[in-house]
Amino acid sequence: MIQEIKQDGEARMQKTLEALESTFSKVRTGRAHPGMLTGVMVSYYGSPTPLNQVASVNVEDSRTLLVQPFDRTMVQAIDKAIREADLGLNPMTADVIRVPMPALTEETRKDMQKLARGEAENSRVSIRNIRRDMMNDIKELAKEKEISEDDERRASDDIQKITDKYIETIDSRLSKKETDLMAV
Repeated sequence: MIQEIKQDGEARMQKTLEALESTFSKVRTGRAHPGMLTGVMVSYYGSPTPLNQVASVNVEDSRTLLVQPFDRTMVQAIDKAIREADLGLNPMTADVIRVPMPALTEETRKDMQKLARGEAENSRVSIRNIRRDMMNDIKELAKEKEISEDDERRASDDIQKITDKYIETIDSRLSKKETDLMAV
């Protein structure tokens, strides 16, 4: 029973980390990254379609993304979708679409850093809420005399260790992201 609670909690914490990674991938650094365009929706014959389903997105060099549409007639629609995605990107169109990454100003870097810190804090709060839920479940079991006080204490310590591990992971990923953001 205790093991199930810990496994469930750890799975939820892992999902929180994955969500943080997803959010961090959308925070723009000075380098080109295909994940930056994951949220772009293209009007494909009238229906909104994710960009990765109508084109391949590759890194041409460290500051340029190369978008190759599967259908040549989609070049203008993809160009328009990237411009309207509010990412601050200005694609150059030919047979393929090149998306140069504009250099980040110091002010923009600071704003992106604040955004990253905010997302990391939201993830920490989420992890702590999961810990609270797990602790409440353990206390409920102890209250109903399904586990002993010693088991409750051990489980609480284990849950705290798991929580500390995930918080530490969040902090390390945040510091890595901040380093990426502040690199010129």
